[in-house]
Amino acid sequence: MKQYIKTDEWNIIEEGFHPEDQLLSESIFSIGNGHMGQRANFEEQYSGESLQGSYMAGVYYTDKTKVGWWKNGYPEYFAKVLNAANWIGINVIIDGETLDLAKCEVKEFRRVLNMKDGFLQRTLIARLSRQKEIRIDAKRFVSMTVKEAGLIRYSVTPLNFYGECRITPYLDGDIKNTDSNYDEKFWEEVYKENSVDGAALTVKTRKLDFHAGSLMKYDILQGGKKIQCSTEPVEKDKYVGCNISLRLKQSEETVLYKYVINVTSRDKARDELIPYGRTRLEEISQKGFDAMLQEHSAAWHKKWKESDIVIEGDISAQQAIRFNIFQLNQTYTGEDARLNIGPKGFTGEKYGGSTYWDTEAYCLPFYLSTADQKISRNLLIYRYKQLEKARENAAKLGFSKGALYPMVTMNGEECHNEWEITFEEIHRNGAIAYAVYNYVNYTGDWDYLKEYGLEVLLELSRFWEERVNFSESKNSYVILGVTGPNEYENNVNNNWYTNRIASWTLEYTLEVISWMKEKDYPTYKILEDKSGLKETEISKWMDIIKRMYYPVDEERNIFLQQDGYLDKEQCLVKELKKENLPLNQHWSWDRILRSCFIKQADVLQGLYFLQDKYDLDTIRRNFHFYEPRTVHESSLSPCIHAILAAKLKDKDKAYEMYLKTARLDLDNYNNDTEDGCHITSMAGTWMSVVEGFGGMRVVKEKLHFDPIIPDTWKSFSFRIKFRESLLKIAITKDKVAIKNENGKAVTLSVYGKDYSIDKEMVIPVQ
Repeated sequence: MKQYIKTDEWNIIEEGFHPEDQLLSESIFSIGNGHMGQRANFEEQYSGESLQGSYMAGVYYTDKTKVGWWKNGYPEYFAKVLNAANWIGINVIIDGETLDLAKCEVKEFRRVLNMKDGFLQRTLIARLSRQKEIRIDAKRFVSMTVKEAGLIRYSVTPLNFYGECRITPYLDGDIKNTDSNYDEKFWEEVYKENSVDGAALTVKTRKLDFHAGSLMKYDILQGGKKIQCSTEPVEKDKYVGCNISLRLKQSEETVLYKYVINVTSRDKARDELIPYGRTRLEEISQKGFDAMLQEHSAAWHKKWKESDIVIEGDISAQQAIRFNIFQLNQTYTGEDARLNIGPKGFTGEKYGGSTYWDTEAYCLPFYLSTADQKISRNLLIYRYKQLEKARENAAKLGFSKGALYPMVTMNGEECHNEWEITFEEIHRNGAIAYAVYNYVNYTGDWDYLKEYGLEVLLELSRFWEERVNFSESKNSYVILGVTGPNEYENNVNNNWYTNRIASWTLEYTLEVISWMKEKDYPTYKILEDKSGLKETEISKWMDIIKRMYYPVDEERNIFLQQDGYLDKEQCLVKELKKENLPLNQHWSWDRILRSCFIKQADVLQGLYFLQDKYDLDTIRRNFHFYEPRTVHESSLSPCIHAILAAKLKDKDKAYEMYLKTARLDLDNYNNDTEDGCHITSMAGTWMSVVEGFGGMRVVKEKLHFDPIIPDTWKSFSFRIKFRESLLKIAITKDKVAIKNENGKAVTLSVYGKDYSIDKEMVIPVQ
């Protein structure tokens, strides 16, 4: 765990220069707007350790798969979001000496991520050779109102000298991904132009033919006034810039405003990239940095009004939840149905920026409650549009029918090349089925089932029908050779969660069929004919539901994670020496696989999804058995445990797990934030507060709250959108206040009692 970030309600603050933590800071201080994102790299040259990262949503590359031993069914490529043109670059040379914080003395340094207004600011004082001291002030943001726009205010102030300075704003497309399998560069130059006040560069990917255009303009001010300078355009391969020569006066601030437009062929025709970019660039430069920032901040204020969580009495918890919400809102806006949510968002390259089951299992609840309904609907339609690819994925693995959604994808095709994940972690299908249920149950949008949902459910059920096999010895259906959510177990038989979510998918599919037959038989008949659904299939699904095998331990009265789990030596995490953690960085894979230790919620993942089907004693027994064996080395783990602990009224454990998920990146709990923040698990942090401490569930389309409050908090509050109502829920030590801020009256349950709320109601804490 690394704690160097200062606590503050609205800001992420780094004081002092920490080159040993530069990669970590680059992740934490990242900015984005759903269209593009930028790691917190320095504008000026930096020869120290750094992961340069500028990312454009939906622009990816099919990097050739690199494995030691090829197996049938492996994907040909691993898709990854590309490190795009470096648009923030501003080189600074003072009296012939290049400003490089790795080579000069950094006397003062402060970096602030202002989450309320959505910008990154950095101030520093550097001492160059001959004791020359300069102050640098840099502020930048990517606009929430003009999605293609990135703006920088960069100033240089000599503190104890007069001198000559050359400032070079530039665009650099000669970029590669750190995670390139064969050190291949992915971009080729298409077009560039240069002038005394700006430049443009277009590059294209060597595969898939994505084109990306970047355009820049700049202004120079001294003494608060725009000045004319000696300029010299600079061009290299995939690079355009301009050397600006000027005279620095002691204590006078020289300011460079850099305006950039980044646009891709996903949104505009290739021959329109530069003309469109010029128009947008002129608009933002004429408006100016301050006016653009004001509009941008107003957009952020609106987002905070809808999604903020306020915690009184615990500044560390308050900072953490806002950091998580901030990263979620700048990663995905829901405006483009072609996009999804990568586990690292725009903060790094790990996982390739692809879509995982994280979206359906963890992110969907956040957007259901904090954004317009169309946004969460788009997340599900994204999967529907990839249904044909999911059918192809199943066929590649030898299935004659059904659909297997990929573990990792950009376009619906599987692109993950670890066999124990690609072939065996099939529980991902269940998460997608559950997301369909979760969406309809929350929104009441039954039309979604008619248009898209049932067709997806039918194909998922067909997959499970073929994936199970009947065991004569058990007189039951079993599922063999799988990896459950606990990836520290591979190729196991009868993972309880996988078996249960498979059976539940069949149950829910049959429920939807029955509902649609009753409510809209003509539409159902069209879907039945389109899918070729047969009565024999339905009969088989009913038989599987009735005779599915679930491993249990009768003595402890718990669900077994999988067959043979208790054959392992049973140890608890508290018995491990601290130097062994995290296990994945200290133990061999063989040792991990033979141990009883659990990476993340597995049985408990199923109990979280289906908690309304199990009584509290069942959840408690399983929680008390499995949590002490869980090392929480997946970012997706602590939130599920926090929610279940809160349900069990174990405030201490719920709070412990909340801090672990909320400050996972800020404190670098798992020592792995250098390559990007854990964006999708941040939605789990929101769930920990709203579904955990707030006790929110939607049962049979009705809101339920069963809140508790951590001992260290004075109060907490959050807003949720539900159907036509916007509700503010505020919990203190002695009361629950619910305010209906707009819409019709809503009937909901608090502590098991129903209330109809049209304006405001206060309920005593129980």
